[in-house]
Amino acid sequence: MNQKVAILGAGMVGVSCALELQRRGFDVTLFDRRAPGCETSYGNAGVIARSSLMPFNHPGLWGALPKLLKNQSASFRYDPAFMAKNLPWALSFLSKARRGAFEATATALDALIRLSAGEHRRLLAEAGATHRLRDNGWIFLYRSEAAYAGSRLSRDTFHRFGVAHQVLDAGELAVLEPGLKPIFPRALWIQDASSVDSPGQVVQAYAALFASRGGTIRQAEIAGLARSGAPDRWCVTEASGAAHQASHVVLALGPWSREFASKALGLSVPMAFERGYHMHYGARDGAALTRPVYDTGGGYVLSPMAQGLRLSTGVQLTARDAPRNLAQLDLAEQAARQAFPLDLRLETEAWLGSRPTLPDSRPIIDECPGRPGLWLAFGHQHIGFSTGPGTASLLGSLMAGDPCAVDPAPFRAGRFL
Repeated sequence: MNQKVAILGAGMVGVSCALELQRRGFDVTLFDRRAPGCETSYGNAGVIARSSLMPFNHPGLWGALPKLLKNQSASFRYDPAFMAKNLPWALSFLSKARRGAFEATATALDALIRLSAGEHRRLLAEAGATHRLRDNGWIFLYRSEAAYAGSRLSRDTFHRFGVAHQVLDAGELAVLEPGLKPIFPRALWIQDASSVDSPGQVVQAYAALFASRGGTIRQAEIAGLARSGAPDRWCVTEASGAAHQASHVVLALGPWSREFASKALGLSVPMAFERGYHMHYGARDGAALTRPVYDTGGGYVLSPMAQGLRLSTGVQLTARDAPRNLAQLDLAEQAARQAFPLDLRLETEAWLGSRPTLPDSRPIIDECPGRPGLWLAFGHQHIGFSTGPGTASLLGSLMAGDPCAVDPAPFRAGRFL
């Protein structure tokens, strides 16, 4: 095709789009202020799981809402001032917890995740990074029989969508993960899942593959985006003043997409931010984990990573650039020490990042209405690492006018723009 494409954002979504469009014959330049994989895509649990088809705003949210609104749990916190300022988003988000909206989102996310899993395997092989992949699933942990019983909606949903899983008792869990302390009477082994030992390194491997195939990566702050005379031309301007012409632009800036779309394009994107923190730890007494585990009562995920055991927190709804608040991480660490013999923290400062969330928990993957050549690929909430390659496949088909591997309708920009 030999058309120039500028991709703004070098996280998992942007890098995957760069590779896919390059594969389809486009001339692609990837822009980011930092090196690939150093922002939001760095700090996650590294899980690629079909169980992620369950959005946070599901029908069970209504029953949990009174407890969540107390703002004291490790799994969910919110800034009242941010929520007041973003009340329309919050009300829309809650409205999507209805059964019908939930089913539509779960169906759409399942298709995107399944597509992404195959694309991840292909890219890992092509990038020489398959050594980072584990195929032993991940485990949901329950601290009581009542907590396990309360997970009925998730288990029923997994069953309906054919997500392979196995219920474990305490003894069966101990066989799979002997490093865990015996405080979990029940667990759910999600077998339809894989994980990696360094999400950031995977993104960097994909970016290196893109560069090795002739792709251009520019580490620069983007100052502007505008039409460039002809209706089918765009101009990307760097803070240095350097300008780049392109036939197509892909906006894949994750949590920065809302601000950029507003300032550069006058678009109002209904996006909020699910902030998360992580910290790496050693293990005492020779203990180890062989796969990620999700302590549903403790509100954290513990993942074995190349850097150590990564403790990832739940959701904090707050402004993207709000000051740090480590209360959630401290609570998660307390809970994790009850479950596993964690040693000392391996870093002096916790990592934090914001996951961009739209009201229906689905990303936008589409051409922007009224702006030909401007393509949107953002809003992946906390599963952008899982769904980046599937997003790229879908976007590539739409841009090339080819049949899509999954239904694009649930991801249309017209839902909100």
